[in-house]
Amino acid sequence: MKDLPYETVLTETDGPVGILRLNRPEALNALNTQITTEMHAALDAFEADDAIHAIVITGSDTAFAAGADIKELRDKTMVEVWDENLITATWERAASCRKPTVAAVSGFAMGGGCELALMCDIIVASETARFALPETKIGVIPGAGGTQRLTRAVGKAIAMDMILSGRPMTAEEALARGLVSRVAPVESYLQEAVTLAQEIAQSSRPILRMAKEAVNHAYETHLAEGIHLERRLLYATFGTEDRREGMSAFAEKRPPQFRHR
Repeated sequence: MKDLPYETVLTETDGPVGILRLNRPEALNALNTQITTEMHAALDAFEADDAIHAIVITGSDTAFAAGADIKELRDKTMVEVWDENLITATWERAASCRKPTVAAVSGFAMGGGCELALMCDIIVASETARFALPETKIGVIPGAGGTQRLTRAVGKAIAMDMILSGRPMTAEEALARGLVSRVAPVESYLQEAVTLAQEIAQSSRPILRMAKEAVNHAYETHLAEGIHLERRLLYATFGTEDRREGMSAFAEKRPPQFRHR
């Protein structure tokens, strides 16, 4: 995929990994209509590119994203935000990606920035990362899934603490609470996220989609139904060429050559 002429996001590829970097440094990557629209378009392009098997979303070392752009929102009325459907699909695009997504987070991940990270499948954080949902401090509540995804990630007690008080969570606490999967130095967190995405990208695309769907379903239903879906998806893998190749390669002690079908 060739780089497209966005203004507020930068895109590049590293082998089978698409990298999307938020790029509003003057506003600490605060999320406004333009950046979410361009992010939506960039993720659409990565999803449509068969050469891309996994996606990394990142910001700068100072700020992943410092929340929604309050300047864009402060004068809106309830009727306006209702009619505009304020949190549109452009905000939620990362959550609907079928390809695996890794958030590489450093510095501030506040409000909408924290919610964007939560939409990704995996979060790799730098040691300076700070996660917070401080919306109650300015008279609103999280609206891009924060109350739901944070609670599912860390439990009711910690989510209530963070959302009602607005306190930030450090990278080390986020690791201990299960919000992030890895913490790395600022100098290497992005490369660690890309390396992880490259490792994931070596597997079969349809198998990765099935695995991702099964895990996501665990948050949306009770145990018995989740296990039922998992079992059906397992059975479905036996209809793929890649399952046959993967098991044959294992038995023959050689690397698999997946054809993604």
